[in-house]
Amino acid sequence: MSGRIVVVTAVHGPSARFLPEAHKSLCEQWLPEGWRWHWVIQEDGESADVRPYVPDDERVTFRQGRAGGPGVARTIALAHAEGAYVKVLDADDRLTPGTLARDLAALEADSGLGWATSRVLDLMRDGSTVGFRGDPDPGPIERGDVLDQWKANGFIAPVHPASLFVRWELLLALGGWMALPASEDTGLLLALNAVSRGWFSGEVGLLYRKWEGQVTGQTAHVDQAERAARMAVVEARARALAGLRWPFPAGH
Repeated sequence: MSGRIVVVTAVHGPSARFLPEAHKSLCEQWLPEGWRWHWVIQEDGESADVRPYVPDDERVTFRQGRAGGPGVARTIALAHAEGAYVKVLDADDRLTPGTLARDLAALEADSGLGWATSRVLDLMRDGSTVGFRGDPDPGPIERGDVLDQWKANGFIAPVHPASLFVRWELLLALGGWMALPASEDTGLLLALNAVSRGWFSGEVGLLYRKWEGQVTGQTAHVDQAERAARMAVVEARARALAGLRWPFPAGH
């Protein structure tokens, strides 16, 4: 459906309590005439902990499934809605007003762009926000630039994968999110950049919540052996895609 943006959220029990705030941030979005969003919330598991926090809104679809990690949950969520674009929204994060419209405008204006990201602020427990150093200049991001900077910067990407907005067909062609226990979103970002140009908005598009229960704050996430393995396969995939010279759109 050409006028629909599918917003995809993976959620588990501890993060479910933040869903009402994420919903509020979606309701504060505005879109051009003929466009609308549909929010697919996919629980990574089948508990009774999430449903009480799911908003009563006809624009929201809630599904459950066996646990497999956030990448699996996001990818299987694509079975429950279809649209021209997919926007990532983690359960504990919040969009800023206007971010969907800015993402949409960038990709609608240039068919050669496959994806968009935006400036992100950390949302601290006391309500304050903290910015990132090294944001790129607003505008196009050329193929391969994210991989080069990620590699040179200690495996830290210059743009945040939690702010991703991507063309539906390109996301599906790449198989969705990587089958990794973590860094699955970074793996997708680097794969996208290997085959297509992107866009970076200098306006803040996402508030990335910092809290004690987030997955990236757990001990397993920083285990050195696992992290090295994740980074190795993320890089190998991106370089393999680049080597295939399969550009998006075709012929570019």
